[in-house]
Amino acid sequence: MTLDELVALTRTRLAGRERRVVPPGPLVRAAVLVPLVDRGEPHLVFAKRTETVGAHRGQISFPGGTVDPGDASFLEAALRECEEEIGLPRAAVEPLGALDDTETFATHFVITPWIGVVRTPVAWRPDGEEIERVIEVPFAALFGPGGLRVEEWERNGVVRPVYFFDYRGDTIWGATARIVKHYLDLVGDQP
Repeated sequence: MTLDELVALTRTRLAGRERRVVPPGPLVRAAVLVPLVDRGEPHLVFAKRTETVGAHRGQISFPGGTVDPGDASFLEAALRECEEEIGLPRAAVEPLGALDDTETFATHFVITPWIGVVRTPVAWRPDGEEIERVIEVPFAALFGPGGLRVEEWERNGVVRPVYFFDYRGDTIWGATARIVKHYLDLVGDQP
């Protein structure tokens, strides 16, 4: 699938469904960008968090963070955080739409993920404080056979599936992997 085909499919599928929204409450609001870039084929962009950052140390996430009172929207929060964390200029992102809100179970966040395409060349600049490096993963590596593995984990007496995507020595898991799986389910072959 080409980037343009994935963008068109993403737009169509997002427009044809009602997004799950978590109502305001005790969870901390956060927003992330799911950036799509073209490297001859579509790639998703992730950020590896440093070992010194406050939350989710060393984990792989999408760029983004906590929604500030001055942010006009969840998209604005995600774009601001992307610029701060990995040097992605806001103007370089073409927003396609938001996926379902995703809660974290251990850290009490609710994340609004926005999908956006980046068509212009960008020199990634991880800030070094929150983000150690930027990771580009081919869409096909996530979507193809063997891309996803699932484990059953228990927390507070509740057993939940935990998703994992492994790519070149990096493991994407937790809320980020749930967001990836939701996106893959959205653009999969089912109508």
